[in-house]
Amino acid sequence: MKPSDHGPRGALLRRKSSTPHYQTFGGISPPKSRGRPLSDTSNSSSQDLHNGDDEHHHSSPLPKKQMAILAIIALCEQTALNSISPYLPDMASTFPEVNPGQVGVYVGTIASAFALAQLFSGFFWGWLSDRIGRKPVILLGTFFTAGCFVAFGFVKTLPQAIAVQALMGLLNGNQGVVSTCLGEITDRSNQSQAFTYLPVLYGLGGITGPVIGGVLVSDKSKPNKYPYLLPNLLSAVILLVDLALAAIFLEESLEEAQAMQPLGRRVKDLFSWMWQFTSSSRPHYLRHRSKRHSQSHPNGDEEVSDDEDADGDTGPPNFFPGTEELKSSDVFNRDTILLLLTYLIFQLSNISFNSLFPIFAQAAPPTGRGLDPEEIGLSLAFAGLVTILFQIGIFGKLRDQMGNRWAYRIGLAGFVIAYVLMPWVGYKNKNDGDYGTKGAAWLWIEICIVLLIKTVAAVGGLTSALLLITNSAPNHSVLGTLNGLAQTLSAAGRAVGPFVSGGLFTIATRVQPKGEALAFGLFGGVAFVGFLLSFGIRSPGLEAEGWESGTEDDESDKSEDEDATLN
Repeated sequence: MKPSDHGPRGALLRRKSSTPHYQTFGGISPPKSRGRPLSDTSNSSSQDLHNGDDEHHHSSPLPKKQMAILAIIALCEQTALNSISPYLPDMASTFPEVNPGQVGVYVGTIASAFALAQLFSGFFWGWLSDRIGRKPVILLGTFFTAGCFVAFGFVKTLPQAIAVQALMGLLNGNQGVVSTCLGEITDRSNQSQAFTYLPVLYGLGGITGPVIGGVLVSDKSKPNKYPYLLPNLLSAVILLVDLALAAIFLEESLEEAQAMQPLGRRVKDLFSWMWQFTSSSRPHYLRHRSKRHSQSHPNGDEEVSDDEDADGDTGPPNFFPGTEELKSSDVFNRDTILLLLTYLIFQLSNISFNSLFPIFAQAAPPTGRGLDPEEIGLSLAFAGLVTILFQIGIFGKLRDQMGNRWAYRIGLAGFVIAYVLMPWVGYKNKNDGDYGTKGAAWLWIEICIVLLIKTVAAVGGLTSALLLITNSAPNHSVLGTLNGLAQTLSAAGRAVGPFVSGGLFTIATRVQPKGEALAFGLFGGVAFVGFLLSFGIRSPGLEAEGWESGTEDDESDKSEDEDATLN
């Protein structure tokens, strides 16, 4: 029996996984690559051998304890990150480098610094979690983020604000790692239920965060050198509580990490390796490796001297687990490449709509609709409520009927429809514009319908995308890397979308008639390209356990997967 089968973590590791595990029978060796995760549609021979047909049609119980800890991590982080937005414009206006008419530009610059930093660090954190485990990466990211919030409360200039936000983005890759953990503690029979709640937590964080940021800012009528310190300190405290809970209750979900040294030693080895790798001298493990190689040639033997055996530092740091050999084609196949590409388009479409709608709603007619901030906030609150209700009550049942791939395609199609319809909503007053309906009632009905379509597309498509990314990993040893890459692409969309959409709408105000259709139409075209590309994601192995489809395309793709496995 493996050591991992004992102790409190054994139950977690024995949970039915989508990753196949091999046992040697009669001298038969396992393949070097685990290939695609097992599913009902891609491993019929295994079902025949083990007579496990009935088991595959029943959902495994959800790991509620670990899901609760991951939910706390996600909610605390989203609460802290969303607490900045209410006071950021006011903070930026106090910087000596910012003119009153440039506040909006610099608010966007500060906000984009975080996303741009994650663009360069997201892949690294995912890759690192595949090497040292998920838990240490989450703990490091939470600790560093709490420190950055304390620093952000003391900023007094624009460069300081940009630097702290960029540092916060560089040192935090938890969103992708949390998705990875969720994919590892669930299997294909229950993963859709677990992933349904992630967008709900993000939505709740979008409510609790602004409350903290808006209420705790010091009154300007009273002298205070650091009026924005209090909400940042509270955010840091929330993250530190999150850190303590994660350190105590979060179990390591990377199976290979169970054979590693204790968590403290792994973190120590990580910093030791980073110090040596970035130093001017060559890392000691590379020097020893060269020495060992040179000593093995004179006799033609692959022997290691006693001195080298006694030296525990002759090899690379021991936090790198021995993983099974995988070809790049096993990881970045057709489905994975198209999935990552369309995920970039999905995130670009989502963040661009989120940026365009408030600008469009606030702008003066005829290009905009002249809504007040309170009215815009009410419409966004409606969208948030729809998000929670749809995810909890409807999405799971729809996804069970459609499958992950079609739910993802419909999400992209929903963006196309929302972008096409939004420029044609009506006006509050008869004299505001020549096209569309007139009257506040019609305007609100039409806006709510479009926001409903967009919200359902965003939350349903995001959940389906996370499930597809999880199921596209050949095994769990590269799942963190794939989620890190997905987070990097998401950061690219969040960094580019606001600038491009804002610039396009500025141009649209000079185009008559219906200049607003320029910005919405362009991004609608981008979403349509993603919708078309999504039809190239065809492998039935990306679906949940027990999901069946009788389409000819699925049958042909199933045959292709079986042929690839035999070869």
